[in-house]
Amino acid sequence: MQKGLMEVSKKTRLKFPKLVKLLQGKSSLLIIMQDNPDPDSIAAAVALRRLANTVAGLKCSIAHGGTVGRGENRALVQYLNLNLLQCSQIKFEQYDLIAIVDTQPGTGNNSLPQNAVPNIVFDHHPFKSTTRLCEFYDVRREYGATSTILLEYFYKADLVPDVPLATALLYAIRSDTQNLGRETAQADIRAFELLYPIANKRMLSEIQRGSVPKEYFRMLSEALQNAMVYGNSILTHIGQINNPDMIGEVADLFLRDEETNWTMCTGYFEGKLLISIRTSQEQNRADKAIKYIVARRGAGGGHLTYAGGQIPLKNDTESERRNLKKQIERKFLQAVGMAQVRCSKLLAE
Repeated sequence: MQKGLMEVSKKTRLKFPKLVKLLQGKSSLLIIMQDNPDPDSIAAAVALRRLANTVAGLKCSIAHGGTVGRGENRALVQYLNLNLLQCSQIKFEQYDLIAIVDTQPGTGNNSLPQNAVPNIVFDHHPFKSTTRLCEFYDVRREYGATSTILLEYFYKADLVPDVPLATALLYAIRSDTQNLGRETAQADIRAFELLYPIANKRMLSEIQRGSVPKEYFRMLSEALQNAMVYGNSILTHIGQINNPDMIGEVADLFLRDEETNWTMCTGYFEGKLLISIRTSQEQNRADKAIKYIVARRGAGGGHLTYAGGQIPLKNDTESERRNLKKQIERKFLQAVGMAQVRCSKLLAE
C-alpha cells in the first residue's frame, strides 16, 4: 500500500470518533440500502458492516426493500456472498442501531419505515433537511461515490479492505463516476488508486458481464420500439417491468447516441411510475430537471448528469397510467427545452 496516498479528509478525522462512540456499547446494526441497490449502495453497506464489526464488534444485517435486478449488481452480490434481507420481513425494533447508505430519509428510494429516523447516514446525494434529525450523518455531495467516503473511514481505523471488498468498492466507484469521467472528486481518484492494486481484476470483468434473463431483451426491444427523438433528446417508455434497474440502464444506453444529450426512460413497477433521466452535460442539471418533472406528485433526486424519480399511482387504472405518462413526457420536454420540437421515431420504420 502506498502510504503517500492514504490521505483522510478533515471531515472524516472529525467525524470518525463520533461514529465509533455511537457504535460502541451496542450489539446489533441494521444497514438499509436503496430499494433497488446499485454497486455503490452494495459496496458501501458491506464496508460499513465490516467497519462496525471491527471497531465495535457489532452483528450487522444488510437489507433493502426492492430487487437486485441489473445483471452486474446480481453478480456483485453473488461474488460477495451476501445474504440480503427484505425490509418487509424485518422487525426494526430488534436492532440497537439503524444505518442507511447511499440514500437518506425521505428520498422515496428506500424502505425505512415512515417517520423512522435512522441513527447513521452515509450518502453522496444532495443533502435532505430530514437528515439533520439523525444522530450521525456524513453526506458529501461533492464525492462521486458513497464508497469513497466509507473507504476514508476504513483507513482512519487503520483497516485495509480485503480483496472482495476492495473489488466491490472499486467497481462501485467506477460505476457511479463512469470510470472517473463523471462528477468525480479528487478523493474518488485517490480511492481508485488505492483499491486497484488490491482488487481482483478478473472478477471486475466478470461482474461487468453479469448474465441477464431473456426478459431483459424483451424490455430492451420495447424501449427501442417506443423511443422517440425530440431534437437533442430521446424519451421512451417500457410499460410494466419486473426489474426497476432497467429504467436507468435504458436511459444510459440512449445517451450514447452521438446527437443526444438528454434522455428519459419510464416504466411501471409495483404501483408507481419510475423515471430515469440522463444528460451528457453537467450544466444541464439533471437533479433540478427531475424535481420539476415530479413536482409535488412524487419523489425525485440525483446528480448533475443523472437523476431518478417515482410517482405513485392512485388507482392504477389504464387511463391513469396513460394520462400520467403523457404529463411526465410533456414536463420532461419542457424541462429540456424541446416542447416545440417535432418528433420522430428513433428506429425508422
